[in-house]
Amino acid sequence: MADKLTFSQEISNLMYEGHGSPLKNCIQCGTCSGTCPAVEFMDQTPRRLIGMINADLKDDVLNANTSWVCASCYHCTVRCPAKIDIAGAMYATKRYSMWNKTYSDDLVGPVFSETFMKTIVRSGRSYEPILAPTYIFGFGAKEFYQEVLGATKMMLKGRIPVLPPRIKRIKNFRNMIRHIIPMGDEE
Repeated sequence: MADKLTFSQEISNLMYEGHGSPLKNCIQCGTCSGTCPAVEFMDQTPRRLIGMINADLKDDVLNANTSWVCASCYHCTVRCPAKIDIAGAMYATKRYSMWNKTYSDDLVGPVFSETFMKTIVRSGRSYEPILAPTYIFGFGAKEFYQEVLGATKMMLKGRIPVLPPRIKRIKNFRNMIRHIIPMGDEE
């Protein structure tokens, strides 16, 4: 019988497509945290989150907002002296959280990600008018109005299509996606 994987091994396995060093190679230098433009909005720094993953502190990692706040700018990954794909670790943590439904209900990120994936699976393309409701209602009245006004102008100028575009051979695309993303019976 195979041994049960630790949390850090599960996250490392989710990072298999990455081309960086494993998280265990982290020297805890803090370069990632020092270069992160979103660190002030995180409840744990990227350095600390990697340390928590390596220590198998699964609940603490999944309760942190760090991976959801990550701006995906890749500054941390590019500057890491240990060549760790830190942005990849943030994505792996998000995927783990989404697939296991272990995220806080007050986060916009999981709902946005799920809506984005459903949109991609349905049509093969992103479609902003479907994604907007996942975050737009969190704005104040002025910002909400500006977003709606901007989107309307873009639609009138043909920059956003009125109906979502679809790719050719969508069934082939869905079959390909099913091999890499657990989708259930989404159609």
